[in-house]
Amino acid sequence: MEIRIGVLHTPKEISLDVDQSADEVQQAVAGALAADDGILWLSDTRGRTVGVPAERIAYVEIETDAGGRKVGFGRS
Repeated sequence: MEIRIGVLHTPKEISLDVDQSADEVQQAVAGALAADDGILWLSDTRGRTVGVPAERIAYVEIETDAGGRKVGFGRS
């Protein structure tokens, strides 16, 4: 599953492939946002761990499409 995190005042988003379920990621995001000085920690499938201060998170997009990535410029 792919996760994309937008960070305030940063033109690039953080993109991770994770083994966690969508519910687990949503709970991690909610927990980080609820804490006073929360940090969202996620680990990807390659073993990297990324921490984003909750106050800097602009959005979190969870891609659960099991069909795979689309390639090319065709419309679906």
